[in-house]
Amino acid sequence: MPRRVLSGRVVSDRMDKTVTVLVERRVMHPLYKKFIRRSKKYAAHDEANLCKVGDVVRIEECRPISKRKTWLVVERNGERFSPAEAG
Repeated sequence: MPRRVLSGRVVSDRMDKTVTVLVERRVMHPLYKKFIRRSKKYAAHDEANLCKVGDVVRIEECRPISKRKTWLVVERNGERFSPAEAG
């Protein structure tokens, strides 16, 4: 089964090797047919602590790293991470 990939904005980088990513999506209201924004925050693993607040990142689903962290940062501001950078 393919891993899910989401795109969002970093809203917190205070934790070590972890960033909080805000992912927004647009859904249509069932009655009024108006598009509304829904957002959710995900904790994502950032091995090299490269991401800063405001960066646009892509996160990919992975095995559980901790209780809340099951996502991995794979791309930052349009450039992919290389394994040498991350570790």
